[in-house]
Parts: sequence; C-alpha cells; structure tokens
Amino acid sequence: MESAGKKRRVLIIIENLPAPFDRRVWQEATTLRDAGYVVSIACPTAKGYGKRYEVIEGIPIYRYKLPNEAEGALGYLLEYSAALFWQFVICWKVLFGPGFDVIHACNPPDNIFLIGGFFKIFLGKKYLFDHHDINPELYEAKFGKRDFFYKVMLSWERWTFKIADVSIATNESYKKIAIERGGMAPEKVHVVRSGPKLDRLRKLPPIESLKKGRKFLVGYVGVMGAQEGIDYLLRAIQHIVTQFKRDDIHFGLVGGGTDLEAMKEYAVELGVADYVTFTGRAPDQEMIEMLNTADICVNPDVANEMNDKSTMNKIMEYMALGKPIVQFDLTEGRFSAQTASLYAEKNNIEDMANKIVQLLDDPEMRKEMGEFGYNRVVNELEWRYEAPKLLAAYDDLFGGRRLKGTSVD
Repeated sequence: MESAGKKRRVLIIIENLPAPFDRRVWQEATTLRDAGYVVSIACPTAKGYGKRYEVIEGIPIYRYKLPNEAEGALGYLLEYSAALFWQFVICWKVLFGPGFDVIHACNPPDNIFLIGGFFKIFLGKKYLFDHHDINPELYEAKFGKRDFFYKVMLSWERWTFKIADVSIATNESYKKIAIERGGMAPEKVHVVRSGPKLDRLRKLPPIESLKKGRKFLVGYVGVMGAQEGIDYLLRAIQHIVTQFKRDDIHFGLVGGGTDLEAMKEYAVELGVADYVTFTGRAPDQEMIEMLNTADICVNPDVANEMNDKSTMNKIMEYMALGKPIVQFDLTEGRFSAQTASLYAEKNNIEDMANKIVQLLDDPEMRKEMGEFGYNRVVNELEWRYEAPKLLAAYDDLFGGRRLKGTSVD
C-alpha cells in the first residue's frame, strides 16, 4: 500500500535500443520525472552508450550487454535469453536501490511479461505495457511466414496483455489490437502517440557539403532493416539515375541496423553508391544536420501489415523540421502526414521515383507541404500534447490517484 507522501517509483525496461537514444522512451522518462516520479531505466549497451551505469538528467540508467544483433532463430533465442537474465538482475539492483512500484515494459520483444509477471505475483508490483511494435506482424515482415515462431509471438502478446494492468498504444490501430487480440478492457488502453519535442529538433542552416556537389538532397533517418524498405529506395534511386537521367540528386541515409552493410553492397551492385551516403548510427546532431539540409525526406517502409498499422517516428521528425515527404501509401503514415506527404502506390518503386522527382522539381509544392507538416506538429502532434495522456495512463494505473501537485491539463 502506498504511504502518504511517498513518491511513486518506475522502472522502465527496454531491449532493442539504449537510453537516452530511444527518443520516445526518454521523453516518457523525463515527463514522469518532471511529474514527481522516481524513474530508473534498464536497457542494452550500444555504440556510444557503453557505460554499464550512469545517471543522466537525474535518471539512473542500468545497461546490460547483449550478444551481437540476432540473426535466425538461434540468434534470437540467445539474445532474448541474455536480455531476460540481465533485466531480472537489474530489477533486483533497482529494487534494493531507488526501488520501483511499477515495471514499465517497452517492446520489442513481448517476453518482458515474464519479469513483470514475477514481480506482480510475488511482490505486488504493477505492470504497464508500452506497445511500440506489433511483433507477430514484425516477425512476418522479417521472415515472410507464419510458422511456429509466429505463433510464439502471438502467445507472448496475449500473455503480455493478460498480465498488464494498463497498456499504452502508439495509435488507434495498436489500441484495436490490444482490445481485440489482447483482450484488454478498452478503458485500460491509453493512446500516447510518439510526438517530437521541438526543443530537440531544431531548424538549422543547411550544410551544403552534405549534398556532395549536387543540387538536391533527399534525407532518410531510421533503421536499416528489411521491413524499412531501403532496398526499395535504392531501386528507386537507380530508376531516377538511369531512366530519368538525373545526376543532380544525392541521398543521405542516417541509421544503423542488421542490414546496413548489405544495403551498402546493394547500392554498389545497382550502380548508385556514388549517389548515396550511409552514415550508420549517428548522434542527434549529425541526424539533424542531414535532415535540415535535405530538400525533401523519404519513408520507403514496405507496405505490409506491420508498417500499415505503425506510427513511424521519422514521419513526425521530418514534419517538425518542415520537410515535405514521399512515402508509400500506408494507413498510419497518411494519418500522421496528411498533405505534408506525397503517397506512392504501395511498393511501387517507379511511382516512388516519380514522386521524388515531381516534388524536387516543384519548389512551391515543397514549401506548402513543409509548412503544413510543421504547423501540424506545432498545433497537434508535438510531445507536449501527448505528455498529459501518459500521466493519465499512470493515474489509471494507480487507481485514479494523482501525485500531489501534478496535472494533466
């Protein structure tokens, strides 16, 4: 039972990205801290985030080392097993340190319910599930099949929602899955979108050297993975270069991932390597410089069940910097961008190439689309509109009792 005046304590667990690099999680963590919660984070190490323990902006971060990024069933088994082991160890460290009243679990994967369930059953802790990815669809997007492991993903998802006291969905599509497939009561599912913070995404003057001597730059930020459609983008670039005979467009691709080296090799194979800069995983400043220099930004996410239902952070980041967008026509992508984007036919690389060239060659259209996107972020999608929804989910988690002095207005 919570004693009067005692601060509520939160342990956030993430596996696929480190803090504070995971922008959504860091925004949630700092919002909870500012509202009076005591926040700790458990997450993996990564390039640039190698310290096993550090305190950033008053938030202690406990990091664990995972095997190299998983490939195949055995690789994922090793990664997930190691992650669960270290997460469990860190839970005990935090329990006897700053303590926690609730585990806030961020997927992927969905197996953190094993830890949340243990501490809920044996120590009475609460469990909040933060639904970042729909993993059954993610598995199908990566491997193209619904086999035994796909069924495992569905089972983990069901157990996650069964154990969760409250869940957070990033959009209405995810909320529908939580209710219809996960069996959660609608009032226990809170939609908290991944809105950008404008104090982080600053508009800066372009850096002309990033264009590599060409007139235009097309920017991309995100993971270099199969479902992100980088191969589609590279084929669209080949079409632009060979069919449209355009040698005045450069492409700046910011991000790391399991397919980064393969995509570099594919660019060479397609004969477009000279038109593409792959930065790998880069710090915020490098990413912001690339996007500020870009004339337009692109989102080549493949049209599949996973991407159609998912809200991509990159779309809002492009809009926050006033950049017009080209992407395939996906449900949540269209909801976020509206008229800030041109929409190519699903998985049609020729149409994507057409839309990129059309937008680059129409400066007035670029200006109007960029302004619309920026104003939509400022007036509707910025994180300050989502933070109160996060705090409302926590009020629900603690039985409607608000921390003294906090507000969701």
